[in-house]
Amino acid sequence: MLAHTSLVATLLAVGASGDKPEKEPPILCVLPMFHLAGAQLAIAAAIASVPLIMQPGFDIAAILRSIEIDRVSTLSLVPSMWGMLLSHPVAASSDLSSLKRAAYGASPMPEGILRQCLARLPHAEFMQGYGQTETAGICTLLGPEDHNPDGPHAHRLRSAGKPILFSELKILDEAGNECPQGAAGEIAIRSTGAMLGYWNRPDDTAKTLKDGWIMSGDAGYLDADGYLYVVDRTKDMIISGGENIYSAETESALSTHPDVAECAVIGVPDEKWGECVHAIVRLKPGTSENANALIEFCRSKIAGYKCPRSISFRTEPLPLSAAGKVLKRQLRAPFWEGRDRSVN
Repeated sequence: MLAHTSLVATLLAVGASGDKPEKEPPILCVLPMFHLAGAQLAIAAAIASVPLIMQPGFDIAAILRSIEIDRVSTLSLVPSMWGMLLSHPVAASSDLSSLKRAAYGASPMPEGILRQCLARLPHAEFMQGYGQTETAGICTLLGPEDHNPDGPHAHRLRSAGKPILFSELKILDEAGNECPQGAAGEIAIRSTGAMLGYWNRPDDTAKTLKDGWIMSGDAGYLDADGYLYVVDRTKDMIISGGENIYSAETESALSTHPDVAECAVIGVPDEKWGECVHAIVRLKPGTSENANALIEFCRSKIAGYKCPRSISFRTEPLPLSAAGKVLKRQLRAPFWEGRDRSVN
């Protein structure tokens, strides 16, 4: 349950943080209206009196046509959508020069995909918003100034930015104690956008909303400059040999390999380690499968225990929800079939 004032306050706070849409040309919305990211684009356009073009679904050809014909200035997509849009064969010959603002959120953006986007749209200002329906949308923002892949703060490409106006964060361990700087734990959020609760679900409300703080269910940490780094959903954490491994970090490293079009990392059962890291990869056309080469590539990017122990390849795109998120539960299912639970 979200109060009207919460929705408006969040959008005004985003505007005060620098996310000011241009009057013309229009914003293009292809995100579903049942998802807050799509609904808030429509609300924001109304508040700012900005023209809004709405499309009924994620149709890449239609999006590219609209950008060219309608001279769309602002486009907001989830990371997987950005990857599919800019890798589409028609995109290379499309005129995307009108795009001035490119926004993304709803799931972590793999660094490899983000770098491809920045290279393909050098004239656009990129920004990332992190938040949840429970927080009425965005509560942190990574602005254009932090999207320089060759600058002194290039590492911030992996972050979700800093809290916007009226929002604050803290990182909590399993006992509910605040974690030291740089240590990962559950992200807790307090903001004017906080939900009133879940409709007719008082027990779930009590678990999520504690003393005015939203327990996000996401794992992350804060650096010395106050930037938030989201490492995964806590439920997607892989525990292998007692080590906590966050799949988003492994996915980000793997995504930077030039042969990788898409990837997802999951935990699969292992008799020795409990779980081991498994990657599911779709390669770019014209490349060949070489699991060992991809694993060794990851070793050059991240710690060895975070690297995939095994890789499976697929030719079809990864399964996505209607909101554009990878359906990891569907990818995990075959590996955990016949077991009483899906963790070891």
